[in-house]
Amino acid sequence: MGPSQVPTPIRVAIVDDHRLVLDGLAARLHDPASGMLIVATETSWAGLIAHPEFPVDVVVLDLHLEDGIPVGTKLRALGTIGTSAVVMSRHADSASVTAAMRAGAMGFVPKTESAAELASAIRSAAASTQHLSAPLAEAIAGYAATPDPGLGRQEQRALVLYAAGRSIKEVATEMQTTEETVKSYIKRGRRKYREIGVDVGTRILLRRHAVREGWLTPE
Repeated sequence: MGPSQVPTPIRVAIVDDHRLVLDGLAARLHDPASGMLIVATETSWAGLIAHPEFPVDVVVLDLHLEDGIPVGTKLRALGTIGTSAVVMSRHADSASVTAAMRAGAMGFVPKTESAAELASAIRSAAASTQHLSAPLAEAIAGYAATPDPGLGRQEQRALVLYAAGRSIKEVATEMQTTEETVKSYIKRGRRKYREIGVDVGTRILLRRHAVREGWLTPE
């Protein structure tokens, strides 16, 4: 790179359901001089997908958007189009961090960290390098991640909605299918988890697992 050249700008989108958080992060991170451009701030996944600047280089994604879409589904969708992702969350337990990284996140930043730490994670993600702070990396080093049960998309969605407290009828309405089909999705999903040694046979156990996986926000 010659002396007159500047780094290729990193185009960043931030998704969080709190507008105050979005405005604060955009103000702290947007820095054309250093090559970081915040080109989109959205309060929903749907808003991100519809934004005229999307796709971007890096998406900073809140772990617990209350939209019924598992974070793993979002991360895999971003990976498919070549967009890197950094997950941020107020909860940074080993299970959540491991699940996010396993699903394709390039970084995980607790909301207790500084904007400078998030900026570092964004730059690493743009360079296709994983980023975890030393305490987080140490915390998950010995964590045995649950094997992937191989859920189908509809099976996972049915489990997420059911774990969130919806009735079978409500899940069927949400998914635009029959109650019998929903029961079949849930039954198959539970069987797949049982085969890898995870018991989600009751709604309480399913909800606990959903929280661990980042599907639902702890109350």
